[in-house]
Formats: sequence, structure tokens, C-alpha cells
Amino acid sequence: MAQPEYTLGIEEEYLLVDAETCALVDVPDALMRDCAQALGDQVSPEFLACQIEVGTGICESVAEARADLGHLRRTIAACAAQYGMAPLAVSCHPFADWQSRKHTEKPRYDDLARDLGGVVRRMLICGTHVHVGLPDDDLRMDIMRQISYFLPHLLALSTSSPFWGGQDTGLNSYRLSVFDNLPRTGLPPDFISYAEYRRSVDMLIGAGLIEDTSKIWWDIRPSARFPTIEARICDVMPIMEHTLTIAAMVQSITRMLVELRRRNQRWRIYDRFLIAENRWRAQRYGPREGLLDIGRGALVPMGELVAELIDLLDADAMALGCLNELRAAQDIVAQGTSAERQRAVHAQAVADSADQAEALRAVVRSLMGEFSAGLDATGE
Repeated sequence: MAQPEYTLGIEEEYLLVDAETCALVDVPDALMRDCAQALGDQVSPEFLACQIEVGTGICESVAEARADLGHLRRTIAACAAQYGMAPLAVSCHPFADWQSRKHTEKPRYDDLARDLGGVVRRMLICGTHVHVGLPDDDLRMDIMRQISYFLPHLLALSTSSPFWGGQDTGLNSYRLSVFDNLPRTGLPPDFISYAEYRRSVDMLIGAGLIEDTSKIWWDIRPSARFPTIEARICDVMPIMEHTLTIAAMVQSITRMLVELRRRNQRWRIYDRFLIAENRWRAQRYGPREGLLDIGRGALVPMGELVAELIDLLDADAMALGCLNELRAAQDIVAQGTSAERQRAVHAQAVADSADQAEALRAVVRSLMGEFSAGLDATGE
């Protein structure tokens, strides 16, 4: 088996808000043209007209991804500022009304609106996608089966969507509750080979139900466009360094599993029922109430699980040059995710006598600030 290069790509979806009122706004055509002129095909519209998506190039390392993603974020923020707007790297706007939003006029999105009906109109959500290059088809499927175990851990550390429609949902990732209403989402089926995967998806394509595999939205999937596995379970993270930590984890886990295979070993394939329970716990509680260690059959605090994961991945992260980013997962557990910070900002605003509307605007303003936090240090 040839040694993969583990190239990396990161996609983020942003929401656009009025910089003064903090309310969602649709992306003006002129703004999209400005972004496209500056970034080329690294920026594109998303399903809803208030969203915009960026994607890094093919990066050799997390350090390279930091430079590229930092450039993308700075450029989007600068272009938006010219129109009195600001981007949010967050999975749900704290107080927006999904019923008042319109979708982007584009054939693909027109088809989605027609095919998926009311469930797709609620898709006022944004996600983070991390690609890791694995050129061999069967290797991608084998690693995808094993990496599913770790998806709840990634979700717990990325959660950024506690509010929906002006209310605290009690969940740390309400985004996932909305997204799971779509078909072909959630944990992937346990395909044992690429050929088995193709037989299933080709049946849908042949029957005219979907036109290609880009309409399959599992938490992890073989990318429809690139020779990569694509982890899609994570919320968007306002602080870019947290995104890079998640990317380092996905890249290091992938390498660890490939190295096991090279030694004729593998990670155990656990029942999707048990992984789904952890997925729910991450969605509900983020990193605060622990996950089920399926091997031990016990609920384990997230800090302990992250420490064990860092030890497990230490050599792989060192080989990939992302050990510092991997170890920063402990900082996320200690300092809290975006969902927790948003609740803290809201609570402080209420304690300072703000009404509900103003407290939610305070949350948006904090998210606006976090979008650009530390970007000056990434360089051009």
C-alpha cells in the first residue's frame, strides 16, 4: 500500500449580518462579486441567500491550512465591511427567523427546494467540513468505517449552536437537529468495500432519485469531488484556531488508522447504535457530560477522553507537524466551546439588565469579534 500524503482541505460556511443591528442579511450580488474577484473559486454562495462558503486549497499541513483559511476569513470580513456587514462563523444565528429567509437562485438550490420541501427551508445552519486525502477507494471506505467511532468526540469539541429563533434550545448543537431532518444524513452505513458503497449509491442515481453523490450528506463520506474522506459532523467554530485543532484531529486520526492497517491491525467497528448514543450526548451536552467509552462500557469525562486521544495520536500528529494544534483540544475542554461562551455572554447581558433582544444581540457581537480573533498572527 502506497503511503498517503494526508493532504488537508477545510470548508467553512458563514452567515452574513448587519454590523449594526446584528440581524441576518442576504449577500448582495455586488459583495459576492467582490469576494469572487478576490478569492476566485475558493468562495461560493450557499443554499440560503444569507450564507457564504469558503474552502481552502489542497494543503500539505495544518500550518498551510492556517495561512489559507486566515486569508479567506480576512478577505470575507474586509469585503463585507464595505457593505456595513460582518460574517459569523457559527452554526445557528441566535435570533433569526428561518421562515423569512429565501434560498439562492441557482439551479442546484432550486432543485433542492423542490425536492426536499419544508425540511430544506429550515436549513438556516452552517457546518465545517474537513477533507483528508486518501487516493485509494477501498482505503477510504475502510478508514471511514473506523473513524465513525470518533465523530461524537469531534462534534462535542466544535459545538456552536445553542440558540434557535431567539430561544436557548438546551442543546449545544441544535444545528444537527435541523440537519438530521434531511434524507441521507447522520452516521454512514457500514459498507465493507467501495464496490458495495457504489452499488448502493448507483442504484439511487440510476433510479433518478439523486444526480450524484453530492446529495449524500452523512457525518463522514467519501467526497463527491475529491479523493478524500470528508468529515462533516462539526459545527462552525468562531475561533479559527479551534477549527485548526479539529482539522489536526481528523488528519491525525486518519493517519493513525492507516498506520494500524499497514501493521495488519485495525480499530474495532462498534455498533452504530452505541456511536449514535455518543453522537446524541455530544449534540446535547457538548464536552460537559462525557461520552460513553464503548470499550470500557463506562461514561468517561471529556477531558479524560481528550487526554487519551492526544496520547494515542501523539506520534501521528508529530509526523504531520500538527502536535501543538492537536494538544490544543485540551484548551477547548478547559475554556469551553462556542455554545458555552454564547450562553455566558447572554447570561452576563441579562445580569446587566439587558432584555432578551439586546442579550441576543450581545451574543452576535461577541461572535463578530471572535471571527477575526488572532487572524493578524496568521500572516499573509
